Amino acid sequence: MAMHPVLDKDVNKKIFLLGNEAIVRGALEAGLDVAAAYPGTPSSEIGNTFDKMGDDAGVYFEYSTNEKVAMEVAAAGSACNLRAMTFMKHVGLNVAADAYMTIAYTGVRGGMLMVCADDPSCHSSQNEQDNRYYARLANIPMLEPSSCSEAKEMTRLGFDLSEEIELPILLRTTTRINHMRGIVNLGPLVPGKGKGYFDKDPGRFVTIPAHARTGHINLLKRMEKAMEISENSPFNKVIDLGGDEIGIVASGAAYNYVIDYMKSNGIKGKVLKLGMSHPVPEKMCADFMASVKMVAVAEEGEPLLENDLSKIAYQRELKVKIYGKNTDHFSRRNEYSPDTIKAGLGKLLNIPVNDNKLVPRKVELPTRPPSLCPGCPHRHTYHALKKALGQKFKEAIYSTDIGCYTLGIQSPLNSADFLLCMGSSVDAAGGFSKATDQPALAFLGDSTFFHSGIHGLINAVWNEHKFVYTILDNRTTAMTGHQPNPGMGRRGGGAPSKGSDIESIVRGCGVEFVRVVDPNDIKATTQVYKEALAYDGLAVVITKRACALLEVREWKKEGSFTPYQVDQEKCKKCKVCINTFACPAIELDNEGVVSINEEYCNGCSVCVQVCPFGAIGPVNDTGVKQ
Repeated sequence: MAMHPVLDKDVNKKIFLLGNEAIVRGALEAGLDVAAAYPGTPSSEIGNTFDKMGDDAGVYFEYSTNEKVAMEVAAAGSACNLRAMTFMKHVGLNVAADAYMTIAYTGVRGGMLMVCADDPSCHSSQNEQDNRYYARLANIPMLEPSSCSEAKEMTRLGFDLSEEIELPILLRTTTRINHMRGIVNLGPLVPGKGKGYFDKDPGRFVTIPAHARTGHINLLKRMEKAMEISENSPFNKVIDLGGDEIGIVASGAAYNYVIDYMKSNGIKGKVLKLGMSHPVPEKMCADFMASVKMVAVAEEGEPLLENDLSKIAYQRELKVKIYGKNTDHFSRRNEYSPDTIKAGLGKLLNIPVNDNKLVPRKVELPTRPPSLCPGCPHRHTYHALKKALGQKFKEAIYSTDIGCYTLGIQSPLNSADFLLCMGSSVDAAGGFSKATDQPALAFLGDSTFFHSGIHGLINAVWNEHKFVYTILDNRTTAMTGHQPNPGMGRRGGGAPSKGSDIESIVRGCGVEFVRVVDPNDIKATTQVYKEALAYDGLAVVITKRACALLEVREWKKEGSFTPYQVDQEKCKKCKVCINTFACPAIELDNEGVVSINEEYCNGCSVCVQVCPFGAIGPVNDTGVKQ
């Protein structure tokens, strides 16, 4: 197997890396020992990279059952004087917040880095929360890279900073930084220690109230030191473009757009780039504001820096005017782009903004929303459930969760009514079962079950909730890129593992009605759902079928893959396959002719069961005419 480029030992070599890969390289150059995570876009490729490298990285890496577990695994490594990191998407820090807040009190021994990937514009998330607030909430230092090169260097030096002030460091990225590609200059790979030793110190690491009060005092002292470091950090710098008419303060991806806009338009002024943005370097910011006639703040998310600068200006009696979100020059919504900066600064500086529409669009292009893949077992599950519900389909409440199966919201499946966060489907379905007489149904995947679906199951048994709980076991963590989970028989890095059996866990929680079914068998799945809906109590249905992408990959390796097609002589154009099943591989043309696109077909054969006239069969079947 070829060596992963992130493991290249050629010092000073320049390579082209994804932002997430650059973070991994920075950690390896820092002598990382322990890494733990639960996959979540836009941070997923960090774990994927460790997973692909396996033992070659010389790092203990695990996919943990959820972000809180991962945070605590990394914290234990750090307490043993090893360098440790954990990484997650922004909402994952909500899950880990209990541990996260207290680690700030205990502090760390070995350097500890927490990578938190925010997702402005909700590309793959249920909210746009600005996790810079978390740095302020826990009162720990935060770094914000603007490029792949900075992502690598901030990761590498973040461990040094963590050990210097004995606090974890929050490395806050956004989607554009995680998924951008750029040139990274390689430094030497540093081997980790391998094993550490835990020197007992209950007064520090056992946070009973008396110890926690002392821990808080120590945290405040450490942050005073962090402020001194921030004032002189190489990641905080002023770029002087000549003139003092305007000074722009920027961080993260927004800095790239600001500097490009100013240079390309010949705008004179200064830019204060804040890479170590918490604690905010107050003296540096005050000196910067005193050196210009007005200040604009370019930051994605909430006006945190803008408010900090306003406070600093007020306390130091600076008369400079500050523009940003609070003055409606920039928006608190969505991620920034070059056009965002162009519009905001153009409005402020009275520079005309061109719309860049070189050619008028004559035809409005159709949208292409995400959909369940052809052959996806989740679609088959929903289809069978609809058949089982019959007339009660519209009345039933579909409490869904985070995963591919959330796409059941789309027509004609219409199987998603309520969603808050990972694991909420089960908890909410229990609430619905007590609040209304409507049929309540919960859906979550196998990885989400291990992440946060078990406690809701226990609660439902304990409180005698009555609903149908479907665990969609597609044998992987599909939505974030097919990472392993505890039910698959392998760990991060590819090592084999005994794993956990979902059915046994469910029965162990006290559930009496448990059925396991292959959702590709529509008749059997429909019958199981009829029994579950009639059951007077909590009913758990485990639909067990591998993700279609994994199946078709194996079939093609074996040479057993067969796509399906429509026999036009048998087809009655009833459109049942279109109107109730809606596999993306099944197409309807302007003449009302139904066909199957062989390039999209994943060969699951479920459409054969859906067609009421037997008009669908395998392509190699000579009895089927296209």
